[in-house]
Amino acid sequence: MALIYIVEDDASIREIETIALKNSNYIVRSFGCAADFYKKTDEILPDLVLLDIMLPDQSGFEIVRKLRKEPKTRRIPVIMVTAKTSEADMVKGLDDGADDYIRKPFSVLELLSRVKALLRRTEEETADHLCTGGIELDHSRRLVRANGEPVELTFKEYELLRYLMINEEIVLSRDAIMQSVWGADYGGETRTVDMHIKTLRRKLGSCGSQIGTVRNVGYVLTAKTHGA
Repeated sequence: MALIYIVEDDASIREIETIALKNSNYIVRSFGCAADFYKKTDEILPDLVLLDIMLPDQSGFEIVRKLRKEPKTRRIPVIMVTAKTSEADMVKGLDDGADDYIRKPFSVLELLSRVKALLRRTEEETADHLCTGGIELDHSRRLVRANGEPVELTFKEYELLRYLMINEEIVLSRDAIMQSVWGADYGGETRTVDMHIKTLRRKLGSCGSQIGTVRNVGYVLTAKTHGA
């Protein structure tokens, strides 16, 4: 069973999240401030963190940046839970290192779905075979098929597709894609991501519409087709 840490200063929201996750057979520990969270993380690392942005002693943005700087915590999946709804706040959270975000108020079903998807992504990071809708990727042979037909991709197109598939159903900012596929020190502009997405969609044929555009944020790959 996955161990999930909740960092949320609103006791009622903390309780809702805790009950929902425990009823889904997760092990849960909850904290009302950053200090208590850090203390417990030094003892036991969680499998996932639900992180509020507005906390009494440190912002969620600061916490996720700190987690990403430390070798032992930098790969812990983080979902930011926020009452802020502006695209700027959403992009900032993703760029600081969050893996996903949930807007308040949220439904319990949405919460559980996001948690499950992110935990699945973590498990699949080392998987050889990935499948999303009509797209199949065999990493051991570096083969890609779309609706059963082979697809010829360049090295970067392949790495981009694999990153999207590992993060299925998760919105990825252009900067996050850039750092993961091209490297943190790459000097290019995020326009490079847009150009590769365009080519990748074309090569995937009808499956290309599984790659959705999230305006002013980035991209998301789903099993269902949708507009770009």
